[in-house]
Amino acid sequence: MRAIAGLWRWRRNPLCRATDLAEAWAALVGLLLTLSVAPLAGVLVGGVAQDALQQSVRAQHESRHRVTASVVRLLDRSPVVADPEGAAGGDPRSRVLADWTAPDGTRHEGPLLVGLDDPGAGDRFAIWTDEQGRAVARPLDPETATAHAVLAGFGTAATTALLVEAGRRIALWRMVRRRYARWEQEWDRAGPDWGRTGAGN
Repeated sequence: MRAIAGLWRWRRNPLCRATDLAEAWAALVGLLLTLSVAPLAGVLVGGVAQDALQQSVRAQHESRHRVTASVVRLLDRSPVVADPEGAAGGDPRSRVLADWTAPDGTRHEGPLLVGLDDPGAGDRFAIWTDEQGRAVARPLDPETATAHAVLAGFGTAATTALLVEAGRRIALWRMVRRRYARWEQEWDRAGPDWGRTGAGN
């Protein structure tokens, strides 16, 4: 709004310099670009991210299968968490040797991290595997994918707005430097005696 008010104020003012008008136009163009290009860029990037992530969600749900594993025995405690989204925040996870049957019918055995309170032999829990029965992280759910796409869109819009503002400020800085350079030239032309009483007598 200040840009529009500035343009209106300077439109027929005899004291208006070309740089004043250029600064007002730069502010107005920056405002219009921020209000139009930034949201458009955010929507475009968010849409592309949404399509890519939802396609990834579908591919993961087709290639990963939920199966039931059984605890064979407890292993040494490990601080590493393989799937942080699978456990509630701060829940201790136990490392166990487990066995499970893959979707193709083959039997598998290996170390896994489980969120059971006190795992014992024979306890059952769900895991995700690929087609060959290897334990994998759970597939991405559509809601999480959408949240990531929205964040990508907002991030792009904010970055675009910051770039437009940075461009406007750089243009303004260059205008001010040119104005100061012209003032210096005018002062040099006026000479060192400008303003002194009796100069030139």
